[in-house]
Amino acid sequence: MGGLFSVKSDVFSFGVILLEITSGKRSSGFYLSEHGQTLLAYAWRLWNEGREMELVDPSLMDRSQTEGIVRCIHVGLLCVQEDPADRPTMSFVVLALGSDPIALPQPKQPAFTLGKMVPIYKSSPTDPSVNQMTVSGITPR
Repeated sequence: MGGLFSVKSDVFSFGVILLEITSGKRSSGFYLSEHGQTLLAYAWRLWNEGREMELVDPSLMDRSQTEGIVRCIHVGLLCVQEDPADRPTMSFVVLALGSDPIALPQPKQPAFTLGKMVPIYKSSPTDPSVNQMTVSGITPR
C-alpha cells in the first residue's frame, strides 16, 4: 500500500488479526514455520482446498462452533483481499460476524506479503555463534 493508510488498510489489519486469532499463530514470523509461507498464503491455500478447519487452533475446536469458526476465516479472507476495493467495510464485517448469518461473497486472492527468510543454523552448545561474531544492539528506553 506504499505507506498510505485508509479505512481499507484498517479492514486489512482486522482481517489479519482475525486469522491470527483463529489460527493461534502470529502473522509475523509465520513464514519460519513448517508451512514455509505467510499466514495469509497458508489460509488461502487451505480455503481453496476446502481444508480451512486445518487452520484452526486446537483450543478453539468445538464441533458445535464449526460454522462460526468457518465464518471467521471467511470474513478474515474477505478483509485481506489484494484489491482494497474488494474489501468489505467494517460495518459489513460487524454485520457478517453478528448473530444472524448472512450470505458472504467468495473471497478473492489475498495480498501476499513476503517475509524475509532468515536461515536457521544449528550451532554447538559451546559456541552459539555461526561465524564467531556477536552483535549487540543498544536501544535507549
